[in-house]
Amino acid sequence: MSSWKMPAALATWIGGLSRMLDRRVRDLFVLVFGGLLLTRERRRTCTSWFRAAGVTDEFRSGYRAIRMAGRQAATLSQCILYDIANSSAAGGPRIKLAIDDTPSSRYGPKVEGAGVHHNPTPGPTDQAFLYGHVFVTLGWLADHPEWGTIALPVRSEMYVRQKDLPKVVSDPKRVFRTKLAQAVELIEWAVKLLGPKGKPIWAAVDGGYAKREVIRAAQANAVTLVGRLRKDAALRTVPGPQPAGKRGRKPTYGKEVVSLAKRAGHRQGWTQEEMVLYGGKVTKTYKTFLATWRPAGGIIRVVVVKETDGWFAFFCTNPDATAADILGMVADRNSLEQTFKDVKETGGAGQQQVRNLHANIGAWHLNLWAYTLVELWAWDRPKADLVDRSRSPWDWESRRPSHADRRNALRRQLMRDQIQALQTAADRGRKLSALADRLMSLAA
Repeated sequence: MSSWKMPAALATWIGGLSRMLDRRVRDLFVLVFGGLLLTRERRRTCTSWFRAAGVTDEFRSGYRAIRMAGRQAATLSQCILYDIANSSAAGGPRIKLAIDDTPSSRYGPKVEGAGVHHNPTPGPTDQAFLYGHVFVTLGWLADHPEWGTIALPVRSEMYVRQKDLPKVVSDPKRVFRTKLAQAVELIEWAVKLLGPKGKPIWAAVDGGYAKREVIRAAQANAVTLVGRLRKDAALRTVPGPQPAGKRGRKPTYGKEVVSLAKRAGHRQGWTQEEMVLYGGKVTKTYKTFLATWRPAGGIIRVVVVKETDGWFAFFCTNPDATAADILGMVADRNSLEQTFKDVKETGGAGQQQVRNLHANIGAWHLNLWAYTLVELWAWDRPKADLVDRSRSPWDWESRRPSHADRRNALRRQLMRDQIQALQTAADRGRKLSALADRLMSLAA
């Protein structure tokens, strides 16, 4: 068993994570994390991590390290959050967060926490449901000066259906929590850690989380929430000023009903504005107005956007927000869905197929943290160091480096550092030969 020489920044970040674990598995955790970054096998199982890391007889301890990372995922996620907050990715006048959930398919019997869930991407076979896990995930929306918004995943909560809880043997005290309750926990956790930064915190959610429970929790923690509105949302007008001499409390909700469909169908009142969304300049046609909504407990800012395939409505709990602010958060939230795609396709999240509940949580988080740390490592590096388009003449020169490009650049840097470190070694011939064997095993 031997370790790979990591770049200084990456070694510091991974070392910070390992120090949160029991000292008996710290070294194995560092090795397993390195193997996760280095493996090129088609199926990214835990054993592929072990092979890339050089873990052989100690593989049981490797599984134990993954399981312990799952048990302490909330604690280790604090390190990731602080790493982002203290990096170049944390620039900007506000902290932007996003919350969404994603499924992870599983196979085989006795997989703890797995169940039948709705499939958001049915595919050509039109599979409405899948068997596996669902993770409610919190991501930091970081604005790169050249590459647009990148969602850096920080922490996830595994959603286990109430009917599947009796099958969880490794954690018999686990209680049922809805996805909304888990989203509330993630918001409160992030605010507790990021509050001392002194920056305003904005969060973007999908329509499934635009519910009273999440909205009220965000407001209680001084978080500005942006989300999608149902087209039949029960909106009302803003109440007018209290008549002089009238006693009692001013009403919270107006008397008149606001119909989003009628507002969207009316030809007048539309505004066009050029905005920077999805990394480019676009012209949006929209209407914006104030309304009252019971789930928000009062006034919200509503933006109705006209698109080629219809109209969509969004809300913000800050009445003073502009349409550009709201639509910018909506666009940035989509980067979290792209992150889920990259984590699964490039990192192999969901392919570990372990059965223990905490091992599944640990394996999922290791993939999320690997994605975030690779992005932080590549953040300030020039494009030329991350991807060489000369070997792909069919590719666009202007396209930003993908996450796969950045991970490959890290692998190349890691191997160069390993070779250079052996140049001055006393027995460099033997060590270079051993390194060549390790590199051949990775390539093969």
